[in-house]
Amino acid sequence: MAIAQSERIDVRPLSAHTGAEVLGIDLRDALNDRAARVELKRAFADHSVIAIRDQKLNAQQFYDAGEIFGEIFPQHNPRFSVPDCPLVHYISNLDRYEDGRVYIPGEGYHTDHSNDAVPPKATMLFAVKLPKTGGDTQFINMHRAYDTLPVAVKRRIEDLQCVHVYQSKYSERKLMTLADEKKAFSLKQVIHPMVRTHPITGKKALYINPIRIESILGMQNEDAQKLLNELLEHSIDLSNEYRHKWRSGDVVIWDNRCLMHKANGDYPVEELRYLYRLMIKGEVPV
Repeated sequence: MAIAQSERIDVRPLSAHTGAEVLGIDLRDALNDRAARVELKRAFADHSVIAIRDQKLNAQQFYDAGEIFGEIFPQHNPRFSVPDCPLVHYISNLDRYEDGRVYIPGEGYHTDHSNDAVPPKATMLFAVKLPKTGGDTQFINMHRAYDTLPVAVKRRIEDLQCVHVYQSKYSERKLMTLADEKKAFSLKQVIHPMVRTHPITGKKALYINPIRIESILGMQNEDAQKLLNELLEHSIDLSNEYRHKWRSGDVVIWDNRCLMHKANGDYPVEELRYLYRLMIKGEVPV
């Protein structure tokens, strides 16, 4: 009798607190294997970021695999859509800013699309083509960042509300210009708590985003930026980090509700780095 795929799944932690690799599964088969889907979702919930190794997927198969984790979230900039599967976007070092500089997607610590009223709970990437060296993604566990704050700081920030926009005027990272039909969206503001509670685990996490947060309600801008910078420096301590070293065929999905991340542009620009990207719908942060 054939062994069910879920019985072959091997989940191995990649750090003491964040991240795991998943071996022994083909996502194309998992779509029809309920037990395998349950195992994948459990690994994601337990480890916040998982790397599902050795996948061979086209854009549509990647999209189908994303639906294991929830309903697909429409991403904000359609200029990066994959033509034959528009809800799948691509990340590539072939794109350039209007001034000709190479665009490195994901630079600078952030959490994805926090300027949406209902931000995506997860982001999912598939490594189609990688450079020989570099291009790691650094993940910061924001549960740990919150837990290790002094009690006085926790009391100070527990009820603070942050204003998120498409691109904060204080952001060091500059984003790509939105397509014409989305430019009105870039002017919108949303308000989210600085400390959010995870809807599954009930754990609290810092919810900050240096790229998107424009201000803090009831606080002078200078004081707000000082506080945000202090919280960022506290959060990105290496004790809170899992650094993912990509392999060809990796599908990596992470939890935007309790992680920040950044991509490293430290690879040779002449070598192609190309990944598919999906996002999964989430909940209003509370």
